[in-house]
Amino acid sequence: MKKITTLYIAGILLLSISACTKDFEETNTNPNAVDKPTPNFIFSRSQLDGLNNNYFFTSIIECGQMMQHYSTYKEASGAGDKYLDNEVYYSAFFARIYPNAINEVTIVINTLKDNPENINRYNIARIWRAYLFHRVTDLYGDVPYSQAAKANSDLLFLPKYDSQEFIYKDLLKELDEAASALTTSKPSFGEADLIYDGDINKWKKFSYSLMLRLGMRLSKVDPALSKTWVNKAITGGVILNAADNAIMEYKDGPNDINRNPSALDPITLDFAKSSFGQKNNEGGKLSKTFIDILKTTNDPRISIYAGVWQGTVQNTSPAVQKGFPNGTKIAPTPIEQATYSEPNQSTVLKVDSPLIIISNAETNLYLAEAALRGWYVGESDQSLYEKAVKASFLNAVIYGPSYAITDATPYLTANPYLAGGTFDQKMNQIHTQFWIALFVDEQEVYANWRRTGYPILTPVNFPGNVTNGTIPRRFKYPTAEYSVNSANLAEAVKRQGSDAFTTRMWWDKQ
Repeated sequence: MKKITTLYIAGILLLSISACTKDFEETNTNPNAVDKPTPNFIFSRSQLDGLNNNYFFTSIIECGQMMQHYSTYKEASGAGDKYLDNEVYYSAFFARIYPNAINEVTIVINTLKDNPENINRYNIARIWRAYLFHRVTDLYGDVPYSQAAKANSDLLFLPKYDSQEFIYKDLLKELDEAASALTTSKPSFGEADLIYDGDINKWKKFSYSLMLRLGMRLSKVDPALSKTWVNKAITGGVILNAADNAIMEYKDGPNDINRNPSALDPITLDFAKSSFGQKNNEGGKLSKTFIDILKTTNDPRISIYAGVWQGTVQNTSPAVQKGFPNGTKIAPTPIEQATYSEPNQSTVLKVDSPLIIISNAETNLYLAEAALRGWYVGESDQSLYEKAVKASFLNAVIYGPSYAITDATPYLTANPYLAGGTFDQKMNQIHTQFWIALFVDEQEVYANWRRTGYPILTPVNFPGNVTNGTIPRRFKYPTAEYSVNSANLAEAVKRQGSDAFTTRMWWDKQ
């Protein structure tokens, strides 16, 4: 993370690959361009851009509101809260990820792939590329994949849309091959890797943990294939200790790219400190559903996640927290607005707070489900569930040593794992915990809810909603794709189903 300021300036290197032919090389050379791309700088930029992708629009307005972590009384910015059609929000992620993070990591891969000395950097870039693509396909379904980011290398400007089934199976293959190829005998990215400083062993665990996530994602559409990949990931070695958590660290300046997007976007667009909870631009608050569950279970994470403005200070005491109901358009008075919970400015909305990408809390919850399904016999589902809770409590240390919750016993005693419960009861408990523990990573919470159906959320039925009062199953494609890449998009829609919020993607098929 020590190189972010320099790397921001180095972003100009991304345009270094020229499409000129050899005949025009001498006369058409741009004196301000760099002849060869610099993989380290470009990889760092891909990491930053991959995480800094319209967080407020995608993760709060859409995913976070649909998952009832957030709510708002407004209509235009209540697209996810009220299941409304607003392209500004649902197209943002798609429109930005391809020309930025995916294009950048593809340049890195193409530059490094033919030199055996670069085997570690090449395969780490493959792993990061898999991470980026699973995010975009999980939102939209069938997307450009095999022909994506080939404008520079192949002059291919209108990529075909691949089926999500093809994408997922190829991503899993990529993770398997890349993790297996990593070796401590060759150099890595070092400090240019802003997540792990080039640590090969940690990247292996990241790759297998992402494989575990993707493998578990197949549990509804293909349980046998899901089990195969889950077991392969476990055998490979997933993240189990906090020291191996994938975390991006940030600084408060000098440029916005140095700042945590999951904090910067919300405070810039809605939760400004100067509003003191009374006049938020988009009327955003934490949802009543979310706050009520935290309060009912005496969850100590409530004080880490939430605060209520009292004058010019946020009170994080559990007793004063109050969530705003989803699906309402009745505007509170400014004074009343301030009585509802918002994200904690000292933790969640602190621009130099780290951002967790994959942690041992998530992996232990997947392992608990695997044990529950009989796919993993190393530990009991109860033991793994409890480990996940403890990990989530301890991982709050990313906000500072005082935030780590070192004793989970009172919580686990008051909310014991239902060891004698039914499969469905246990799944609900495991994935309600997932919904709580992964707060901030709204895209992953949304994907996991679609796969499992847990926690059980009560949809709203706001007048004029476009889903008949059901929680959306995907994002629609950007309108621009219909004019720019219409033939390939039409093929995808024909294969996947109507370009609607209610269409289920491949791994979400019932």
